[in-house]
This record gives sequence, structure tokens and C-alpha cells, in this order.
Amino acid sequence: MPHGTAALSLLALAAGQGHRRMLGPLPSIVKSPLPQDYLDLTALPPSWDVRDVDGRSFATSNRNQHIPQYCGSCWAHASTSSLSDRINLLRGGVTPFAQLSPQVLVHCVTGPQHSGAPAQGCLGGNQIAAYDYMAQHGVPDETCQNYEARGNGTQCTAMNICRDCDHSGCRAVENPPLWFVEEHGQVYGEQQMMAEISARGPIGCTIADPQTLKDFKGSSIYNDTTGALGFAHDVSVAGYGTQDGTPYWLARNSWGVYWGDEGWFKIVRGVDNLGIESQECSWAVPRLRASATVV
Repeated sequence: MPHGTAALSLLALAAGQGHRRMLGPLPSIVKSPLPQDYLDLTALPPSWDVRDVDGRSFATSNRNQHIPQYCGSCWAHASTSSLSDRINLLRGGVTPFAQLSPQVLVHCVTGPQHSGAPAQGCLGGNQIAAYDYMAQHGVPDETCQNYEARGNGTQCTAMNICRDCDHSGCRAVENPPLWFVEEHGQVYGEQQMMAEISARGPIGCTIADPQTLKDFKGSSIYNDTTGALGFAHDVSVAGYGTQDGTPYWLARNSWGVYWGDEGWFKIVRGVDNLGIESQECSWAVPRLRASATVV
């Protein structure tokens, strides 16, 4: 069991899944025109789904941030899932799919500052901090570092970025291939979010996480009726559409495939349910490696 400050931190996170809100100016890197500025926001596609882009899926695997033990790493999962999907889209679906390692972020990300304290791995973090780190340092594929659900941002060694093991033990892999972020920033509101998603792929958003969300199962559209808001949990928003006349966002969670609709869920769109449209949505553009040729 955790003791002292760590125990108090874990208890404070018990109501949430690991998001640490960032206060003050949000760091960003914007080099190219934004979809919200060059697209006609009144004529956006009525639907978009990373699992069905012209009949092809570019979605990476679902994950569970809570095994082999509890870890408030939703921020690392949402950011790596969104960016992995975008890499796969930019590469035209070349296999094997890129599947970036959230564990490296849990090991390594300690900033920017959030609520007076830095990101702390399983004790919480922020997608902005994740993309800021990836812009500077890059992150490897998950085959370099499997998810362990442990770490507080201070374990950033070569061994904990990329490793290989044999019968005699493990060693750090020298100069592993890394994926970098070229640009990153934020979008707010339904139209900006739809423009960004339909033009460049999934984004990550911060939402409240009431008990009804934790208990949610099925393919119906989730709709919180209590007005719950709060910077508690990060999810990858990977599409949008309309079902039986109700607009929705399509989101991928990091609570396992036994939750929701095999790890995914739809949440009502256009009414800021759980704060999804007003609180904080982040996007990032990956830098393709020379070997990652677009087809």
C-alpha cells in the first residue's frame, strides 16, 4: 500500500482517472493553418469514424489503464492512442500499425506545471504535457516498453524508454526509433472539434467521470443529466455522427473492452455533456520518420 504523500495523492485521484488540469497559458506549437480556419464550418462531413474511413479502420488497440494495478494514466493513453491513429492515417494504413507507448510517458513526463505541481505518471498528468514531451524527446512504439501501470515521471532512464531482455537479464536498446510531435494545440467547441477530427484525425478531450459513466455499457448514446463537469478524465475522441436523430461524439476509453461498447462509447454532442466541448481538447500532428513513408 502507498504511504505518506503518495497515499494522499492516490486518494485524491480516487474520484478521477488521472487528469491534472493545467492553469495559465497552454504551451502549443502551431506551424500550419488550422482546419477550423480553412474549412467551411457550416459544411463539415455529417459523420466521421476512425474505424471506418472509406471502408478501412485506422484505429489502434483498446487498452486498460487500471491493470496490472490502478494507475491514473488516462492522459498518457488518450494522447498516445490519438497520435497513433493519426500516424496510421498519415501512413495510409501501412502495417504494422504504430502503437505508441503510454508507459514511457508515465516514466518520463514531469511538466509542464499543472495546478502548481508537475505531471506525475500514475498520479496524474495532462495531454498537453505529453505532447510537449513528445515534441522535444519523441516516444517509441509499445514494443520498446510495455505498459506496467507504475511510475511517477521520475523513472526516465534509457532502460525505461526501450529495452530488450534475454536469459541473462535486460538491457537498454540504443537509439530506438522514436515518433515525434511536429505541432500541437487545443480546440474548443463542437465545430472546431468536428473540423479538426474530420481533417486530421482523433483528438483527446478532458471530461468529468460520474459513476454513471464508470458503469456505462452498451451502444446507446451516453447522456449525463446531472450537469457534471470537471477535469477528471481524458479520452480519445475519434469520430462523431448522429444516431436516431441524436448527435454524438465517438470516444475510445482506456478502461478495457469489457467497459462501454467494447471499450468505446458515444456521448451526446452539442450540449457540452461532461464538459467535453468546453474544458480542454488537445490535438497533435505527428512527424513522420524517413522510413515511415506515406502511401
